[in-house]
Amino acid sequence: MQYVTLSNGVKMPQLGYGVYQVSKDECERCVLDALEVGYRHIDTAQSYFNEEEVGNAIAKFGIPREELFITTKVWVEHYGYEETKKSVLESMRKLKTNYIDLMLLHQPFGDYYAAWRALEDLYAEGKLRAIGVSNFYPDRLVDICSFTRVKPMVNQVETHPHNQQIEAQKRMEKYGVQIEAWAPFGEGRGGLFTDQTIAGIAKKYNKTVAQVILRWELQRGIVVIPKSVHKDRMAQNFDVFGFSLSDEDMQTMASLDKNQSSFFSHYDPDMVEWFVKMVEERKQNKDHKKEKKNW
Repeated sequence: MQYVTLSNGVKMPQLGYGVYQVSKDECERCVLDALEVGYRHIDTAQSYFNEEEVGNAIAKFGIPREELFITTKVWVEHYGYEETKKSVLESMRKLKTNYIDLMLLHQPFGDYYAAWRALEDLYAEGKLRAIGVSNFYPDRLVDICSFTRVKPMVNQVETHPHNQQIEAQKRMEKYGVQIEAWAPFGEGRGGLFTDQTIAGIAKKYNKTVAQVILRWELQRGIVVIPKSVHKDRMAQNFDVFGFSLSDEDMQTMASLDKNQSSFFSHYDPDMVEWFVKMVEERKQNKDHKKEKKNW
C-alpha cells in the first residue's frame, strides 16, 4: 500500500474502498470482502445511510483500530455548530469508534462555516485525526483556507479521465490540501470503460481499463476510493501497485480530459436549488417521524 502524508502529518492510504450507493443490505458483506482483500481505508458518509453497516463489518472483522483509516462526511442538514458536533458523535457511535480518521464537510452549501468551526474543535479534542471538505470548487476552497483556524487537509472532488481537475489540483497544492477522487471511474459515463485509447494502454500492460485509470490517478498523487460490490473486482482494483505507466502513457491519458463534470455543476443554480429541496424534504421527513413517535 502507498500512503500520502497530509499537512498535519497524518498518513492516509492512497487507495481506499468507497461505499457510495452500496445498499444497507449489501454494505456489511461488501466491507468485509474489501477488508479481506486488503483494503484498510474505508470511505462512507452520513448521507449514504450505511455508516452503521460499515461499523458492524469492521467490528466483525476484528482488525486493530489503528490499522484502519475511516472517512465519513457531515451532510448539509447537519450543518451549524451544535448540530455538526452532534452528528459527528452519532457517526462515531454508528461506526463503533472513539475517533474518526478523516471527517469531511460533504457539500459547500448552507452554514458550512459554523460546521467547519465544529470540526476544528473536535479536531483539537482529538476526536478527529484530520478534517477536510468535499465538492469545494477552487473559489470556495480558497475562501475556507483563508478564513479559518485550520485549513482543510483533504478535498474530495469528482476526478476521472474526463474531468481531470488539473487546475483545481494546482490550487489545492498551493494551500497544502490533498486531492481525493470520488467517482474515480466516472461511473463509466461517457463510455469510459470502453474507451479504445485506455483499452490500448491496458493491453500494453496486461491490465484492465479500471486498473489503468486507477494507476494514472495514483501517479498524479490522487487518493482514490473505487467502489464495487464484487469481490473479484475489489481485488483487481487493489492490484495497481505492481506496475507504472510511462510518461508517454500518462500524457495520452491527459489528452482525454473534457474539463467538465460527468454529473453536475455546483455552480449551476438549478443544482443548488435541488440540494436545498433535498435538505428540506429530509428535514420534513425527520420532523414527521418525531411527531409520530410522540403520538
